[in-house]
Amino acid sequence: MSRLSLQGSSEIDTKTRDPQVVALACKMVGGGSDGSLDLCARVCLIDEDENIIFHSYVKPQIPVTNYRFETTGIRTEHLRDAPPLKQVQRKIQDFLCNGEAIWKIRSRGGKARVVVGHGLDHDLNCLGIEYPALLIRDTANYPPLMKTSKLSNSLKYLTQAYLGYEIQTGVQDPYEDCVAAVRLYNRMRSQAHPPDYSSGSGEAQSRNNFASWRQRDLEKMTPEALLEISASDYYCWCLDSLCK
Repeated sequence: MSRLSLQGSSEIDTKTRDPQVVALACKMVGGGSDGSLDLCARVCLIDEDENIIFHSYVKPQIPVTNYRFETTGIRTEHLRDAPPLKQVQRKIQDFLCNGEAIWKIRSRGGKARVVVGHGLDHDLNCLGIEYPALLIRDTANYPPLMKTSKLSNSLKYLTQAYLGYEIQTGVQDPYEDCVAAVRLYNRMRSQAHPPDYSSGSGEAQSRNNFASWRQRDLEKMTPEALLEISASDYYCWCLDSLCK
């Protein structure tokens, strides 16, 4: 897929769609004395059809000490007039929760949207957004995309292995990451299962983990084989298709 250019928009676009599944990705610059502290400086949100819902540079709350330009492409001028983190956080959270209070979403799900991404815990944390685990679909910790319960493959690797094209070859684009994540999600969601298939329940649905003692066996298994044994271990994304 050729790299796509973006025109930034600091407003949520909901005029033509009301998606129930969205993908989110951030790009981080560095803060702190050594520049190692991740600060969200660019964020993108797309729908399942890969249309941009929201894209904006973000002004961090503390000074940037490393723009990580080689991979982010971000310069001082990009952040000078960017909306502050708190404003971006509020817009995205309100959109994800469909206007409902976050405590209502945690207690009963409400009409909140499913969020797809890679390393979403980190992205949401850097945005300052708390979101229920049952509504998160993270390609970084979904068992069929992992070799073991503790090894997460990079989005770059997963895109090449499962989708057949390269990403993150130079300056990294959050839109490109969103597209890759939602395509991986759609592929795993469409996997076929045996007629007697049933999914795990309770804590397993949100943790998406296999038991540690099974790691050696898992390393030898294909994603298709992992899906067949998923019932007792984790919530399978194919069940999302039943909820449409």
